[in-house]
Amino acid sequence: QVQFVESGGGLVQPGGSLRLSCVASRIIFRFITMAWYRQAPGKQRELVATITSMSTTNYAESVNGRFTISRDDAKNTADLQMMSLKPEDTAVYYCNLDPPRESSWGQGTQVTVSS
Repeated sequence: QVQFVESGGGLVQPGGSLRLSCVASRIIFRFITMAWYRQAPGKQRELVATITSMSTTNYAESVNGRFTISRDDAKNTADLQMMSLKPEDTAVYYCNLDPPRESSWGQGTQVTVSS
């Protein structure tokens, strides 16, 4: 089944930047819509950004203008560039399809925004 591996998280101060990366396997990557999700402590997982096979992007209102999703079909990767980070961006970030395949959630990568 399709697998996703996320990386790039860490601790960053408010206003800082991070770049997350997702590698997909066991799927014909160039045909799919990829998405980044996040789950903050005590909250439900939410959709952050999507990118279609034609590289059309869409963002949650809370991150629009600060986050940029991109893809590299040659490498089967989807990245999330995060800028102007806020404490409320603290969460575990996951990548998956849109809509997500429930059996394919990875471990995620922790992003903590704190001074």
